[in-house]
Amino acid sequence: MTSTVAFTALLAPLAFGVVAAIAAGTRSTRPVKVERVGMFAAWLGVAVAAGAGVAVAVNGPIQTPTIGTDELGLSLLLDPLSTIMLGMIALLGVVIFRFSCTYLDGDARHGVFLGRLAATVAAVELLVLSGNLVVLLVAWLATSLALHQLLLFYPERRGAVIAARKKYIAARIGDVFLIAAAVLLYRELGTGNLAQIFAEAPDALGGGWSLGPIELAALCLVVAAIFKSAQFPAHGWLVEVMETPTPVSALLHAGILNAGPFLILRMAFVVDGAALATALLIVVGGFTAVFASVVLLTQPSVKVVLGYSSAAHMGFMLMVCGLGVFPAVLLHLVAHSFYKAHAFLSSGSVIDEARAAKVALPRRLGSPVRVVASLGVAAGLYVAVALVLGIGLDTEPMLLVIGAIVVLGTTQLVAPALDSAGPIAGTVRAGALALGVTTAFFSLEAGAHHLLYNTVPDDLGRSGIHIALVIGVLIAFATVILLQIMEPSRPRSRRRRTYAVHMRNGLYVNAIFDRLVGSLRTQAERS
Repeated sequence: MTSTVAFTALLAPLAFGVVAAIAAGTRSTRPVKVERVGMFAAWLGVAVAAGAGVAVAVNGPIQTPTIGTDELGLSLLLDPLSTIMLGMIALLGVVIFRFSCTYLDGDARHGVFLGRLAATVAAVELLVLSGNLVVLLVAWLATSLALHQLLLFYPERRGAVIAARKKYIAARIGDVFLIAAAVLLYRELGTGNLAQIFAEAPDALGGGWSLGPIELAALCLVVAAIFKSAQFPAHGWLVEVMETPTPVSALLHAGILNAGPFLILRMAFVVDGAALATALLIVVGGFTAVFASVVLLTQPSVKVVLGYSSAAHMGFMLMVCGLGVFPAVLLHLVAHSFYKAHAFLSSGSVIDEARAAKVALPRRLGSPVRVVASLGVAAGLYVAVALVLGIGLDTEPMLLVIGAIVVLGTTQLVAPALDSAGPIAGTVRAGALALGVTTAFFSLEAGAHHLLYNTVPDDLGRSGIHIALVIGVLIAFATVILLQIMEPSRPRSRRRRTYAVHMRNGLYVNAIFDRLVGSLRTQAERS
């Protein structure tokens, strides 16, 4: 009975598949039928996600039987992770599809666009429901190929074509590594059933820094996630796909990029015990987060800023995966998705909103003592909340490490008020806001931890090498944030302007990728 209920979750991607099929034959500037069926499919997805959540709450995780042979075939896995992800994607589907119904109104290919959008959402929904390596691979590939068609919706735009080409190459590299990981897991464990893989993989790990078949599979999973989520040095395409329609950007940044962190969350029992794989997540994710956070500060375009922001967020999530604090990753993933969808869908009016909200700020003093005091206030709030909630180094060490970055973030709330000539009331309000952010972080992480229970491994700490890598990342974050806090009060100089030019161009790393795929030649021919 529970398996039958689980299979009904297929209605969500199947409904959007029907929308894509109907739209394929539509040639109208006003595809009313596609719009109506699409909105029905979107809301059906929300209902299916809610039903799946209730089923999991009542029965626990549900793994359907495999329709196939030799433990390979169609199978779904309903657990807290898949139902939360399905609910998030379904809600995003409603918002983005509704926005798209009017966004291209009057375009002769409006129906085609809605069909491609529906196909992409269907692939992402199938991905999060996958319970077998076959379904995981098929949905992973389908998501990438469907997105590629959206990126090429206006093929006459050479910039969009070049960005799509670069994204296509990066995606195929990731696909190869994911296929390699699936082959290694199947050969070693003899099954494609994800629930069975999760149960057997921890015991098959060699431990330490060994590189056996499971560890190699974990490493391949990490590389696949890195390329899927536009991590350094394959990040360039992400900030160049802005010539596509805005709903595509919203779906890409709020949904599809999350496939990388989701893959690590889904395969956490495989990755978590592989020391080399988790170290790679910390190094690449942490560096990308710092690098993209610095570069975005120099960008003049709102959408390019959002692009670098997404790369930074994905890097941070992958780094946290490397630390093993998986509930915090899920919390970050869901929050970032809704934030980024709103940011892109409202990007057209962001300038007007900024002008309307512009207020005169108190003069900054540029006092290093006050900035350090701000850091002390943020750290004090963090320690106080952690003590009240009973969180310590002996119970959840890696969560406290992540919290150190939260301290750096809340310092940015306190410092502008404390290091200014404004009234004391502003400092008090900033401190209260910092306290609220810190409390929300720990509280929401605890809630995510409760929801995931046995879906992901517990936070068991990391090796000395991992800790050293994390300390390096923390120092980099602290340096960048402190420089950013001091920036408004520092005098302008020629050297700083030079650095800003280099950072605005992303240290020219993307130019190497352009050369490899022939983008520079194409741009020269165009000019």
